[in-house]
Amino acid sequence: MSPSYVRQLDEYPTGSRRLRILAMAVLASLICSYEAVIAPVVPLLLEDLHMSLGTYGAISAAAAVAGAVAGMIGGRLTDKVGRVRLLVPLMMLTSLCCFGMVLVQTPTELLVARVVLAFIDGVAVASTAPLVRDFSPRMGRAQAFGFWTWGPVGANFLAAAIAGATLTLFNGAWESQFVIMGAVSLVVSVVIALNIAELSPALRAKIVQTERSVRTAVDETRPPQIRDLLVHRTIWAHVIGIAFWLVLYLTLTLYGQTMLVQTFDMSTAQASSVMTVFWILDLVIVVAAGRLSDRWQLRRPFELGGTIAGLVVLLVLVWLIGRDTVSIPALMVTGLFLGGLLGAAYSPWMANFSEDAENIDPRLQGTAWGLFSFLVKGMAVVVLLVAPQVVAATNWQVWMGVTAGCMVVFGVAICFFGGPWRRTAPDAVAPASVPAAASDSTAT
Repeated sequence: MSPSYVRQLDEYPTGSRRLRILAMAVLASLICSYEAVIAPVVPLLLEDLHMSLGTYGAISAAAAVAGAVAGMIGGRLTDKVGRVRLLVPLMMLTSLCCFGMVLVQTPTELLVARVVLAFIDGVAVASTAPLVRDFSPRMGRAQAFGFWTWGPVGANFLAAAIAGATLTLFNGAWESQFVIMGAVSLVVSVVIALNIAELSPALRAKIVQTERSVRTAVDETRPPQIRDLLVHRTIWAHVIGIAFWLVLYLTLTLYGQTMLVQTFDMSTAQASSVMTVFWILDLVIVVAAGRLSDRWQLRRPFELGGTIAGLVVLLVLVWLIGRDTVSIPALMVTGLFLGGLLGAAYSPWMANFSEDAENIDPRLQGTAWGLFSFLVKGMAVVVLLVAPQVVAATNWQVWMGVTAGCMVVFGVAICFFGGPWRRTAPDAVAPASVPAAASDSTAT
């Protein structure tokens, strides 16, 4: 028997009902991601806890490892026991963990607090991307995932904006940000619990092209097998490629304010304001590009175009970091365009990954996104451990050059994704197939 907060649907919802549930999944992504953001107060934590940047990196790396393991576990569990059954109670628990952060007084206590929060949050957030897939037909999936990215991306915007607006009100006390975070998370978690629902296992096993166009994709008498995903070159190209592409995003998320403070001698509040601008256009373009990608039913051209253009702007930023003096408006404009171009590639990629995994077995969406979470957070560990060492030995300009090289790796990986490069006939609604080289290796 399901808990009272689990509303399981046996018919695919349409219209405003589907959109409301989808909005709850997006909101859950935002709150889960917001709870993990610590970058706006890192400079203050380093000073107050007498930590070096390397110590902070090691603590965050340990938390990332916990989150990576949790994401893999959560992804598998969300396929087995359901999305909402996991999400709602864990969101309540993570909000309490945020309040617990104010008790931290030493680096060791920070380590424990971050690891516990990262593990619980990692299991919770693993349900959000599969929920978005469940309630977004393919004709609107990239746009839906564009809104989903308002979670991880919007969380950085939200945290930076709140820090920029409130830190001075609380005399620069970093604890204030976690009190605000806990209060916001708890209230929103209650709202989500009252409005969210999930599809029955039978509905999750189907591919939805439009709200009223649903088809069976697998033999439902045969249980889903993880090996069906792992033997496909397409899936590995996706997760490895995006892990490299996200090195820049991870750097800005984890060290954005710190990089600006150390490179340009800004205050923490000024650095948060600059980072807030970076995310503004990203939040708009990630949805707009997703909408256009859905209309044309094309994914890979958006991924490649956004990555190439973003690489050009990133190289401009690398050049600016090497200059003796740079105005804050120049940094804001560069960051504005860089964030927008990253958004143009990311939502089409998410739809592309979801559809390629769905073509293999739609019942393994949670597992596929769990694999994504594991490898991306594994890359976060690399960034946390390696970036401080590179910066200490050289400077931030060199490390940002490394992030540019990682974007090139993603550009190569796009060649191995599924999906067309050109528009098909308007009435062609059949899903894009997995590349032949991958489909040859389907497990039995």
